[in-house]
Amino acid sequence: MYYGKIQAINTGGFNSELCLRNGYAMPYQDTSPAERNARLLLDFLSERGNSLSPLLIMTHDYPDPDALAAAMALSHLAQQHYNISTRIAYGGVIGRSENKAMVRILKIPVHKIRPEYFKKYRNIALVDTQPGFKNNRFPEKRRASIVIDQHTYMVKPSAELSIVDTECGATCVIVARALLLRGGAIPARVATALVYGILSDTLDLYRAHRADVIETYLSIISHCDLKMLAQIQNPYRSRSFFVTLQRALNQAIVYRRLLVSHLGFVENPDLVSQMAEFLLTYEKVQWSFCTGRYHGRLYVSLRASTANVHAGDILRSIFDNPRDAGGHAAIGGGSLKVAREPSEELWRKAEQMLQERLFRKLRRSVTVKPQKPFQSSQT
Repeated sequence: MYYGKIQAINTGGFNSELCLRNGYAMPYQDTSPAERNARLLLDFLSERGNSLSPLLIMTHDYPDPDALAAAMALSHLAQQHYNISTRIAYGGVIGRSENKAMVRILKIPVHKIRPEYFKKYRNIALVDTQPGFKNNRFPEKRRASIVIDQHTYMVKPSAELSIVDTECGATCVIVARALLLRGGAIPARVATALVYGILSDTLDLYRAHRADVIETYLSIISHCDLKMLAQIQNPYRSRSFFVTLQRALNQAIVYRRLLVSHLGFVENPDLVSQMAEFLLTYEKVQWSFCTGRYHGRLYVSLRASTANVHAGDILRSIFDNPRDAGGHAAIGGGSLKVAREPSEELWRKAEQMLQERLFRKLRRSVTVKPQKPFQSSQT
């Protein structure tokens, strides 16, 4: 079935056209997009029940607050309401200060992914990512049980249940709405994770364009612990953050409202997106583009100051393999393999290639005089 920009694909055998509410069958199309997604998920969990147990819940590599919140909320929903045992797993590292604080303060039970998990867990759910995306460790030939995501796909996800809503603002909105619809107490830790996930991905609701998304947020925040939320949003930062920030400012060059900063080697890939977001706040730019070198890969983040763009599509168009990049609205990210142990020349070639392709895509002239706004010699 297809509702506007919501792609909900069901091949699991349960009746996805109708759901039961108070004993009466109701058509999905009579409700808001958020509620349709919630009903699809609840119906699937109810139908499959214990046959989904144990369930491995996977995020994308280097998980952000949206992915962590969606995984935590899905785990709670499955365990508390459907008696499905779960384990949350991720690849890469949790590097950003806020994300580390989120895991620590909310006691999110996350685990580094291990190869043996794919033998132990017959059922796997992917949140904030999809099979075939290059940002997760999901095996190519496996079929997922559940996919919950907000990113546009190039190939329909191979899953028993796939809920992809490209206009929900944050993936965790889908699970939050399911928890609200299911009823019962929502623990403060889970609610706080969902609130922070929504705020992070929607830029404090600035990028939330649907009434049902705002409604979901307002309903969840009443269960939230505001003290814990404040602690997560204002964490202590490591020395590497400030070193990288200094480098980002020193390397920043503006080409007609496009700011580019090549960060060189970074301690973790999260710093690339963090710098792109920070540099976008410069009053004279509309776009920020950052790259960072990490373990033989060049990580890239693209940010825009307006939401009515397709940053993910723009990034895909400048990569040789479009599956190496993605995003939604004003947020785009990706990475490409440079070499096992790249030379400085190879790193620079990769950075320059992507920059030149982005110039062409955004119709920026390579001959325009660049400005270095944060160096002391310029005002």
